Amino acid sequence: MKASPVRSLPGDELVFLPLGGSNEIGMNFNLYGYGPPHARKWIVVDLGVTFGDQTTPGVEIILPDPAFIEEHAGDILGIVLTHAHEDHIGAVPWLWERLRAPMYATPFTAFLLREKLREAGLLDEAQITEVPLSGVITLGPFEVTLITLTHSIPEPNGLAIRTPLGTILHTGDWKIDPDPLTGGVTDQDAIRRLGDEGVLAMVCDSTNVFVDGEAGSEADVRAALGELIPTLKGKVAAACFASNVARMDSIIRAAEASDRRVCLVGRSMIRMAAAAKSVGLLAGIQPFVTDQEAGYFPADKILFLCTGSQGEPRAALARVADGTHPHLNLGQGDAAVFSSRVIPGNEVPIRNLQNKLADRGVRLFTERDHPGLHVSGHPCRDELKRMYQWARPQIAVPTHGERRHLLEHAALARDLQVPQAIAPRNGDMVRLAPGRAEVIDEVPAGRLYVDGGMVTPEHGEALRERRHAAYNGMLTVAVVLDRKGRVASGPQVRALGLPGDADYAIEEAIDDLAAEAHTALKKLSGADRDDDHAVELALSRALKKAAYRIWERRPVVEATVLRI
Repeated sequence: MKASPVRSLPGDELVFLPLGGSNEIGMNFNLYGYGPPHARKWIVVDLGVTFGDQTTPGVEIILPDPAFIEEHAGDILGIVLTHAHEDHIGAVPWLWERLRAPMYATPFTAFLLREKLREAGLLDEAQITEVPLSGVITLGPFEVTLITLTHSIPEPNGLAIRTPLGTILHTGDWKIDPDPLTGGVTDQDAIRRLGDEGVLAMVCDSTNVFVDGEAGSEADVRAALGELIPTLKGKVAAACFASNVARMDSIIRAAEASDRRVCLVGRSMIRMAAAAKSVGLLAGIQPFVTDQEAGYFPADKILFLCTGSQGEPRAALARVADGTHPHLNLGQGDAAVFSSRVIPGNEVPIRNLQNKLADRGVRLFTERDHPGLHVSGHPCRDELKRMYQWARPQIAVPTHGERRHLLEHAALARDLQVPQAIAPRNGDMVRLAPGRAEVIDEVPAGRLYVDGGMVTPEHGEALRERRHAAYNGMLTVAVVLDRKGRVASGPQVRALGLPGDADYAIEEAIDDLAAEAHTALKKLSGADRDDDHAVELALSRALKKAAYRIWERRPVVEATVLRI
């Protein structure tokens, strides 16, 4: 085995600790620790986000909680970023100040990272070291070598992490694409050499472990787009993941081959194009048309490359579907091409988006009716088998998956004769060496919510009340009392998000609630009437009880007492 940077000492341990990305897809945040338990040094691999859904109203971005490693921030030797997807770098501008460790990334990822840090006002503070493809980073007892892989974004890297107690292959996100269109192919020779040296553990992507065969090649998608786009009439809007530069390139070249100019629509699309050009990608294409200029082109001479393939409400395509985009509208005879898959959890917003477009007369083309329009960026079972054949690890550590993915991946590894397989949850500290792999500790591993531009706890009061109001509605009641505690005005009740019908109108319900509030006030003693808190509590209790009688719901009740 290749010599490690330092020699191991008695009591040293090598541990793996996922704080995000294990038992979920997204929000990747992985730690490797080396040394005795009381003096471990750490490296962080990726620091990503996931996104809110119907269960987190008002919350769009969710972060991993770094509380455990924040306590050991002085022992972090570096943050190594495998690639530029949001679920791998998106948390950096929100959490870097808590960790304040130097960061390492290849040029494409570094470009996007700088943009994020510039927006957060942290660019002058954060240290980013650009590492060339196949470069080496030495961080204390860790020697990290980048291994070129293929994925749905430029410059995806696996990491060969050499330590005195063994070598780890951390795959990051990957697939085996023989013709990825942008960047090199998977460096299988490097992985085989690593296997020859001896791989202690492979920490590996589990996303498509239930899918037989292989993910497919971007070259096949380029051919499908090249066949479809020339047949389309009118204006064409194409939606894909902005980070998939190879897909962008294919759409652009198919458009130009059809005598169409391309207009980028959406902030992230423009940003990704700039990052791609900074590393020499998207070469040999015509200049992009601005959205203001696009209006002067005939309908059959323009293609709009849009964000919003997942139905995101503020993305370009959603605004087009709602008729609120200032420069782009689609209608009868136009086409929308979705060159992307439906991410689980986004089915409803995507369906709503596509229905709105269809209602405008837009013809839709998706991977469901045109299967060649998308391929996954993650390995299917045959690719996983090949990776295990190349690396030959002693320990399989599935990550980047829900619980069912991790357990199935562990079972596949055992079927492939990997001696050990362990599927940790977020917060499980796994000792990889010395001895057999096992969970030796459990540390806090929660979530933080970005809510209104502020980082808040997962179980914060504001979101709890918002959820409660979203499902149960809200009542407000106000009353004005004079100096003697008599009612001078009110109680006045307002209802938000509560129903009425022909038999029992909402106005009747409000009158009923006001009467209950008045009765509650009458029951208060003189001393209680002088106490604002006692009055508010009595009003709140009365309205909650009455609301349950009327609607069988427990709305949020806000009581206000004014005195004159």
